[in-house]
Amino acid sequence: MTRSSSEKPWTVGVLFSQTGVTSIIENSQLKGTLLAIDEINQAGGIEGRNISPVILDPASNVKQYRIYAEEMLADPELNVIFGCYMSSSRKEVLPVIERQNGFLFYPTLYEGFEYSPNVIYGGAAPNQNSLPLAIYLLENFGSRFYFVGSDYIYPRESNRVMRNIVRQGGGQVVGENYLSLDARREDFEWILEDIRRVSPDVIFSTVVGIGTVNLYTAYHESGGNGFKLPIASLTTNEAEVAIMGRSAAAGHITAAPYFRNIKTDENARFLGKYARKFGSIEDVTSCCEAAYSQVHLFANALRLTGSTGADQLRAVLRGAEFEAPQGRIKIDPDNNHTYLQSRIARLGADGEYRVEREAVRPIKPDPYLAVPTLNDWANAPIGTN
Repeated sequence: MTRSSSEKPWTVGVLFSQTGVTSIIENSQLKGTLLAIDEINQAGGIEGRNISPVILDPASNVKQYRIYAEEMLADPELNVIFGCYMSSSRKEVLPVIERQNGFLFYPTLYEGFEYSPNVIYGGAAPNQNSLPLAIYLLENFGSRFYFVGSDYIYPRESNRVMRNIVRQGGGQVVGENYLSLDARREDFEWILEDIRRVSPDVIFSTVVGIGTVNLYTAYHESGGNGFKLPIASLTTNEAEVAIMGRSAAAGHITAAPYFRNIKTDENARFLGKYARKFGSIEDVTSCCEAAYSQVHLFANALRLTGSTGADQLRAVLRGAEFEAPQGRIKIDPDNNHTYLQSRIARLGADGEYRVEREAVRPIKPDPYLAVPTLNDWANAPIGTN
């Protein structure tokens, strides 16, 4: 028996790498997405119709994201994609999304300086993580920064932003080096030797994926101590800490809107459901939380529009709010980015993040850094745990 159109599921694309160099974090984003879809379907779906995900694995291959996005949007029933981690993969998918007037939910922090009417940006923009982290590091560790990153768009652009912020604060970058995404532990040895030579006050890492594990492990094995000379990052998270181990992680610093152990009622419910579905919460990350929240924002918009069309979704998503595990978030109608919390946390000897500084309210996203300056942030209301 053929179902009527009203009985068909809402089909969406899910485009996260389950294999390859960035699979550590993208698997957590996939799980966050699927958990939210399960919650919505178990509650009766949208207008009685379940959300049905079409899941493809780009295997951390940048060009494969574009190929799969084209395949997904060729389906007349599919117009919405949740996916992408690396900025290079987002930029591969973006022309496809815009050409087809599809809609991309992108749940990842990124370097900023982009806007598309066909994208909802769910991760932190530079004014929500780079700025507060720079202030914290300059105030607590010193002015001499050493940059190390993976060799692609996000690390180079993120470091450009951070370099400008550090210089505003009277600091300097005393070293800057990049390695490939598949860098092995031994590949970092010459960089660690250079760090010892120039003796910076802090290391700022934009290394991603398995390279993060290899960097921190190599640093620890070479005698590095996070409590004496920390690695500060916007991308290091709980999933990578679980792999590198407590000893290699201890003392290092991350800025993010969400950490697994923050105390909110929504986070407790989220973690409980995640544990029941996946058996553990050790890979819950800020990017996982963003993916989870974006699915719920989409579902709320779908209830209002009854359509997955980009024009209809955009109209109701601008200004939309959701009580996320991190706290209440809102999509900024000015730029399709998201009001998010801003938190800075340090890893203890037990491998758990402890928030040391946080904003007292969600921060309006400013992807072009058009308004805030370092001095503005130095005087902004920031809570301290």
